[in-house]
Amino acid sequence: MKRILVTGGAGFIGSHLCERLLGEGNEVICLDNFFTGRKENIAHLMDNPVFEVVRHDVTEPVLIEVDQIYNLACPASPVHYQYNPVKTIKTNIMGTLNMLGLAKRVRARILQASTSEVYGDPKVHPQTEDYWGNTNPIGPRACYDEGKRCAETLMFAYNKQNGVDIKVIRIFNTYGPRMLENDGRVVSNFIVQALRGQDLTIYGDGSQTRSFCYVDDLVDGIIKMMDNNDVTGPVNLGNPGEFTVLDLANIIRRLTGSSSKVIHMPLPPDDPVQRRPDITIAKKTLNWDPTIKLEDGLKKTINYFSERINGTGSFAL
Repeated sequence: MKRILVTGGAGFIGSHLCERLLGEGNEVICLDNFFTGRKENIAHLMDNPVFEVVRHDVTEPVLIEVDQIYNLACPASPVHYQYNPVKTIKTNIMGTLNMLGLAKRVRARILQASTSEVYGDPKVHPQTEDYWGNTNPIGPRACYDEGKRCAETLMFAYNKQNGVDIKVIRIFNTYGPRMLENDGRVVSNFIVQALRGQDLTIYGDGSQTRSFCYVDDLVDGIIKMMDNNDVTGPVNLGNPGEFTVLDLANIIRRLTGSSSKVIHMPLPPDDPVQRRPDITIAKKTLNWDPTIKLEDGLKKTINYFSERINGTGSFAL
C-alpha cells in the first residue's frame, strides 16, 4: 500500500484518479480548496477508511508524509482560469513549488499534470513533446499557458538541482462524467445545451479541430506514467482521434436526439486552430493507447448530464 497525495483530488480528473488509486489498494489523501472541485465528486469515497480529505490551497505549504504526489491542482477551463488570472498563476507556480518542496523533503515521486496548452496555437501538427509551442505570453490565456510552462520548468529544475524524482505529462482535451456544467469546455457546453433544447454555440466557423480523450483512458495513462521508472517526460496523454468542433456538435445532436440549432459566435483570442497529440512516446514507453471511442464516451457523459439535468439517463450502458 502506497500513501498517495492527489492535489485537486475533488476535481473532474482528480476524483476519478482518487477512485482508481483506492481501488488498487492505496491510501489516498485528497487535497482541494474546492474552487472548482466538488465534494459530491468524492462523496462516495468518504466511507473508505484509507481515504482522507484535506481542505487546503496548494499556494500555502503543507506538511504531510507521502510516497507519491499527483499535482493536479489548478482550474483547467478558460472560464475558471481566467476568472482570477493572478490566482491561476500563483496556483501553477507557488503551488508547484510547494509540492516540489514537499517531494524533496519526504523523498516522494511527484507527477505534474501539465497541459496541451503549453503548445499554444501550434505550428506543428500533430504536436510532439519536442515542440516548444507558439504561445502569447500576455494574452487572456497566458495565466494558464505560461503558468503551466513555468511549472514544467520548475519540475526539471528541482530534478536537476535537487534530484527530485519527477514525472511530467501533458494532458489533451479530456471529457467524461463529473465535468462541470458551466466550465465552458466544448463537450460539456454542447451536451448541456442539447439536453436543454438550447442552441449549440460554436465559436468561429467550427473548422478548428480537437482530440477528445475519455477520462478513464486518461487515468490509465496517468498511473502508468507515475509507476514507470524509465521515462521522466514530458509525455503527451490524449486521444489522437481528430474531430472538428462542428463534427462534435453534430455527433452530440444525433446522440441526444436534439433539435437544437447551431449558432456561430466570434472566435476567442488565441484559440488554437488545430490540436492533436502525437502519442508515440506514451505508446512505446508506457504501453498506453486510448481504447474508448468518442461516441461510446459521449454516451456515458450524456447519461451523466442527463441525470443531473433531467433526472434520467439516455442510454442503457
